Amino acid sequence: MYDFETQRPTIDMLEEKICRCQEQLQLLIECRDRLTAMITFQKKLNEMEKIYIDSLPAIIVASHRAEIPSYDELGKLCYMTIGPEMSRLGCECPEPGYCYTIEHGGYRKENIDIEYCEQVAAMGKDSDIIKFKQIPQAAEAVCMKVYGPYDRLNENIREVLEWIEANGYTITYPPRYSYVDGIWNQEDPEKWLTIIQVPVTR
Repeated sequence: MYDFETQRPTIDMLEEKICRCQEQLQLLIECRDRLTAMITFQKKLNEMEKIYIDSLPAIIVASHRAEIPSYDELGKLCYMTIGPEMSRLGCECPEPGYCYTIEHGGYRKENIDIEYCEQVAAMGKDSDIIKFKQIPQAAEAVCMKVYGPYDRLNENIREVLEWIEANGYTITYPPRYSYVDGIWNQEDPEKWLTIIQVPVTR
């Protein structure tokens, strides 16, 4: 009740108000904790969706290694050199198709020492341009889907390598850049899809 002489709330009223504030404060704290837990869970879920473990089967590939001035030349190399030679050699590529590159000496923006590999149905006879290889199975590979132009791959491969180290894995074979969608079927570079695949073991 109010103290009618002073027109001020009584001590009992103030203490009751404090109790209500404490109850509301506790509810807000619990709400904050639940939201924080949801954020933490969502971050972990996003990371799991972005970086994941997959297996890579043993395959046969037709490969070509060359130095190109930039990634812009990769398409030309495939269409004008690798593709025609594979056709001449009678290579059969299983559906849905699987190709990737390996960057020897690490990522570079210029003068890239690159090896292009495409899965084929059977070993063939090597030529000056194409070499056939048997690629062993990778029971585990740390993978990341990357959308966008190829100049973003350096940033993404660093993230993958940091994840591998932080989670106690050891790299067993060089990282692969598997091309799912690119300039051949998507004009918009933001829709290009590359999957980074790094064979690993614990």
